[in-house]
Amino acid sequence: MSPSTVGIFAGLLLALITIQGGFDWLVLSLLFAAVGYVVGAHLQGKIDLAALLPGRGRG
Repeated sequence: MSPSTVGIFAGLLLALITIQGGFDWLVLSLLFAAVGYVVGAHLQGKIDLAALLPGRGRG
């Protein structure tokens, strides 16, 4: 299984804890799944999150 897929499952498992509430919690679970996918894709090398974060300047 690819790290992206594992990331989705990890996000959904975290969402199962919070899904007790209703539509707001459903949106939160989808957010968890998306974050899990992005982290998994970053670990796999499909996307580069370093390009989005401000880096240290050279002086």
